[in-house]
Amino acid sequence: MTTKNVHTFHIPVMGLAYTIDSPIRLAHYGISSVISITDDELIEKMRAFYSRKFSLPYREITQKCHDYRAERIKHYLNLVDTIVKDKFESFKNELAENKTALENYIGMLPNKSAFKNSLQNFIDEGLAIKENVKNYLAEHFAPGSIDVNIMTKVDKENYDKNEPLPVEFNDAHASLRGFAESNLTSSVVLSAGMNPRLYSYFEQFPGFYPNADGQLQKKIILKVSDFRSAMIQGNFLAKKGLWVSEYRIESGLNCGGHAFATEGFLMGPILEEFKSKKEQLIQSAHELMVKALQAKNLPIPTQPLALKITAQGGVGTAEEHEFLLQHFAMDAVGWGSPFLLVPEATSVDEETRTLLAQAKEKDFYLSDISPLGVLFNTVKGMSNDFWKQKRINENKAGSSCPKKLLALSKEYDPQGMCTASKKYQDIKLTELEAQKDQLSELEIQQKQTKIFEKSCLCVGLANASYLENEMEVKGQQQGVVICPGPNLAYFDRVVSLADMVKHIYGNANVLADNNRPHMFIKELKMYVDYLKNELEHFTDDFTSTQLKKWNAFKSNLLSGIAYYSDLFAQTDFFTQDKKHMQQQLQWYKAEVNQIDIPVLEQV
Repeated sequence: MTTKNVHTFHIPVMGLAYTIDSPIRLAHYGISSVISITDDELIEKMRAFYSRKFSLPYREITQKCHDYRAERIKHYLNLVDTIVKDKFESFKNELAENKTALENYIGMLPNKSAFKNSLQNFIDEGLAIKENVKNYLAEHFAPGSIDVNIMTKVDKENYDKNEPLPVEFNDAHASLRGFAESNLTSSVVLSAGMNPRLYSYFEQFPGFYPNADGQLQKKIILKVSDFRSAMIQGNFLAKKGLWVSEYRIESGLNCGGHAFATEGFLMGPILEEFKSKKEQLIQSAHELMVKALQAKNLPIPTQPLALKITAQGGVGTAEEHEFLLQHFAMDAVGWGSPFLLVPEATSVDEETRTLLAQAKEKDFYLSDISPLGVLFNTVKGMSNDFWKQKRINENKAGSSCPKKLLALSKEYDPQGMCTASKKYQDIKLTELEAQKDQLSELEIQQKQTKIFEKSCLCVGLANASYLENEMEVKGQQQGVVICPGPNLAYFDRVVSLADMVKHIYGNANVLADNNRPHMFIKELKMYVDYLKNELEHFTDDFTSTQLKKWNAFKSNLLSGIAYYSDLFAQTDFFTQDKKHMQQQLQWYKAEVNQIDIPVLEQV
């Protein structure tokens, strides 16, 4: 069998709901996508919805079930797997029997693809005979991967009548168990940094170890923002006999959802380091894995397993896509936010999709709305903003917190509380009331704003799917929270799947704005703004550690700018924009040089 990915892009996880059913929509085209398996309540409702839609048996898994979270996830993933396999078989038959369907599909494939050329040859040579096409597809075509995402930090412990449950019933642990026990042969994407306890839990599941043929039933993908983090996490897992099959490098700031800023390390130099040190990454992990597998008396691969390196965050043109594949030798490129404007690909309600299509550059911003305390990319005008402000105006600030997925603050409750909840915000407001005599009106206002800023992501990030599918939304009205990257500012209309895929491969253009900055320049701007903002809003006393961090940040930005100047001078890509890009780099270099890092006064 020589089946492999027919596409050079994948769709990363988006929110809780936006890619919750993307494999059902897309996998039969050979497009891989990622489901968030954080919200088991949403997952159970989607299982009921799709069981009805495809006339498949459904029996509700209630919270009375002993291991309901893992069971809901496992059964939904099995359902998705069944539906995808059926749709894939039907699609292959359609391609073999319908010349127009085959021509349309060929139009969605990458131009340099041997798979595309072979299918085109069947038509050109008049050999579009059902059996020939069928046999070729059976050997060379596979559905896109049904991958899942776990945010490692969303691993709250759970309780039964105030009694703490064993650690395997933690949120992320139960999610992992649901995936591990499912029928899927695919990958789990781990995001938001290292969770040693969760990583150790992988050892419980045989599917993550290579079999006697060196094959993995379940694979691990790590989302990382720098090489050092990849090496540390990869080696940690390798010491347990576990292999990382893909490092998914994401821009620290120029991405959707939570933004984990680097210390001024820019994406270009990070990709360059991965390219030059890939062998080091492979050999280091392989040696450690072999020792661990020997100690466990498990099959040992004769050579290192396959390792992919992919990139995502802010990609918007076919030229950028091709540049990442060619210059940095990426195995694939992630396209996220633009697919929020493709109804065939993502689950978004009509009102929110219209908001995204109409939003301009100034509307996309880095916010503090996440209860995780991590910066969060979002857009102005979300319906969640309206309902949140309405409660503030009525002196009822905060969410009823029905799901408690982000109830991670132990400040007032050992079982955890969400900073977006009414319970938490009431306590904070009472504390502020007690301090009001010592504070100015402006300070009180600033502290209130900080309290009110947090949004209920558990409900807000799931509601779009309920609204799109006309499912009942129970409980407190939260509206929709959506988390696109700033790159979406340059896409201004709802587009078909075929047009978006053709855009990725340079066979169509769905971009509205000719003034869109290059993805590397956009990220650079965001990092310069980030450093300025940090300095401007820092209110504590300066420490030598903090000043050292800022100086390193500034130095890394300048190194990155120098790297880009050389890169753009030498590459054959971006010929039309080179001069302008070099001017922008020089402008940002001057900007960074003018940033004044304080000096610690010697006493």
